[in-house]
Amino acid sequence: MLHAARPNFVVIMADDLGYADIGCFGNKTTKTPNLDALAAGGLRFTDFHSNGAVCSPTRAALMTGRYQQRSGIAGVVTAARHREVGLPLEETTFAERLGGAGYATAIFGKWHLGYAKEFNPVRQGFGEFRGYVSGNVDFFSHIDQEGYEDWWKGDALHPEEGYTTHLITKHAVRFIGENKDKPFCLYLPYEPPHYPYQGPGDKAIRAKGDKKGKGERKDIATAYREMVEEMDKGLGEILAALRENGLQQNTLVFFCSDNGANSNGSNGALKGHKGQIWEGGHRVPAIAYWPGRIEAGTRTDATALTMDLYPTMLDAAGMEKDPSLDGISLLPLLAENRPLPGRTVFWDIGKGSAARRGPWKFILSGENEQLFDLSKDIGEENPVENPAIQQELKQALDAWKASWADIPQKS
Repeated sequence: MLHAARPNFVVIMADDLGYADIGCFGNKTTKTPNLDALAAGGLRFTDFHSNGAVCSPTRAALMTGRYQQRSGIAGVVTAARHREVGLPLEETTFAERLGGAGYATAIFGKWHLGYAKEFNPVRQGFGEFRGYVSGNVDFFSHIDQEGYEDWWKGDALHPEEGYTTHLITKHAVRFIGENKDKPFCLYLPYEPPHYPYQGPGDKAIRAKGDKKGKGERKDIATAYREMVEEMDKGLGEILAALRENGLQQNTLVFFCSDNGANSNGSNGALKGHKGQIWEGGHRVPAIAYWPGRIEAGTRTDATALTMDLYPTMLDAAGMEKDPSLDGISLLPLLAENRPLPGRTVFWDIGKGSAARRGPWKFILSGENEQLFDLSKDIGEENPVENPAIQQELKQALDAWKASWADIPQKS
């Protein structure tokens, strides 16, 4: 039987975490014992992808279960130029679906889908929000990159002292304890390892009204490691809260990143980085953990995307899937190790686009077309010749683009 009785969901999304930035994905210097334990006790995805190669698009796909272009969020909702832009209220988020079915819902951390109050998470299905709405804030002063205060309680600014990572963890643990007797969906979009590069022992570098900030650390590599390790400690506290409240057996925990690492992180053998159509831009670490439902210490090479989490949660909760969703449920894979149905998936980042089916990845950048067999060339170093496959994928990519061509892209 696939469906548990009203399972809880904890979705944890790191920010700019690269494919090889944590121990269970090959990193030898950053200590991530809790993420490693999560992988050892669950399912590790080797071929999981963010829908976008930057922040906002991936988060829009997560919220809606659809390609982000369908909601007009193809690019970053920037602090400078997009302060009146956000996820359209007519979109039905996973929080709205689950909340409507009796789930307690909360988001603690980064929203990045609208600065204006009308787009606030509590207007989009979340019963509780503590965090920031911009792309990044000072980890201590919570000032965004345009000099605005950016720490919220619901749809009102509400300053709160503390290191961003610690605050997210604190509210997560509190929420779990307060809702242990009802089903809940907890979304935790952590800030690490996105800049500004500040470890827990550092100080604020941004002040209100100051766009540039002063005193950012020079040893970025060390700060980056400290940030990831502090997030890992937070995960440990969250897992402990689930155990202590007797919820571990009935809670699906899913960890992923919103895109690949920039040049300060590690994407391992993958080519490229954040913001690029290469695998390093969108193949990210991902782990699913559900004791008693997901076999411990397993690995899957199945291709999956951020947008698949929405229908997966609906499926696990025994709810009907919305046919407009582009994502598919991963529950058969998670709970029964059944293969996912074959499909073609797509990316478009403005500077380039791609179609993927099985091992084949077709990339279109301007007039330049390339085809790769990722089963033999994960680093995308050697384009292959297969005119029939290339033509099929190009036609599929064109048809996909045409399906949202008339939708204005607001970011």
